[in-house]
Amino acid sequence: MDPGSSFAGLSVVGVKDTILNIMTEPVNWVKDALRKRREMRRLRRYRKCRCRKKRFDNRKRPEGWVPPSTRARWDTYLRIIDHLRRIIPITHVGLEEDKAGTKKGQKKWNNNFSPLQNGRNYFIKEVQRRGLSVTLLPAREVARLRKKYGLPKAKDKAEKSFYSHCVDAWVISAFITGAATPNCLDIWYAVPLRFHRRQLHRFQPSKGGIRKRYGGTRSLGLKRGTLVRHSIYGLCYIGGCNERKRRLSLHDIKTGKRITQDAKEDDIKILTSVSFRSFYIPAIPPQAEACGILAGVVV
Repeated sequence: MDPGSSFAGLSVVGVKDTILNIMTEPVNWVKDALRKRREMRRLRRYRKCRCRKKRFDNRKRPEGWVPPSTRARWDTYLRIIDHLRRIIPITHVGLEEDKAGTKKGQKKWNNNFSPLQNGRNYFIKEVQRRGLSVTLLPAREVARLRKKYGLPKAKDKAEKSFYSHCVDAWVISAFITGAATPNCLDIWYAVPLRFHRRQLHRFQPSKGGIRKRYGGTRSLGLKRGTLVRHSIYGLCYIGGCNERKRRLSLHDIKTGKRITQDAKEDDIKILTSVSFRSFYIPAIPPQAEACGILAGVVV
């Protein structure tokens, strides 16, 4: 695995074959969500409505505490590994080693290190708790392995191709298994779905000063994120709903954009529940790339 702040690459590699390449976006909205929740809680204390009482200011964080935003980001990778273990006998997890330097007189920094290092330590403990072996390689060693296998790395981190993040994940895996060459350069691009948990009310009041209830993870009794097939719009997933009209909101599986807000329950066929929206991106052959065809064609 090659984790990053905005993107990450994962490659499942055997002793000969490359089984799967995944490029994913981590969960990056937890910090803003916690800040908004804190602001709403404090504002409710000045109004006549339900609120939680203030806790003591001298609370101490437990040992090994990980910030919620950091933990959510690394839990995304753990969820993918747990899902893959159900269908593939994974035994080792390889990771690029990145150490944060200590600072003189900065006790808080030295205890937690950087968010990246702190989250990495949490991830390693969770992987080992699952009975998997962890292999750490320094960044210099990963760069040396890329040169050894003759694999370039894309300069654009957001490029949806094997050479942006999966290339580092592959060379780390090949170092463990002894694979000779990546015989699959196709990738699956996965984006975690965001579910707005139930809130007491909306941030802004509507007419008459009424603050409507907001959020939830179910729409007309169905779990949001359920993959369905609509008679007109095809493959999509469930978002929100209009309870009064008994209509569902459907979203595109590739872009996440809302397709319609007026879908009937009778027009959909329920397939399965998903937590990621994903799509397949084939590798562009060298002859096609030479003709000027852009990489990242979605099928």
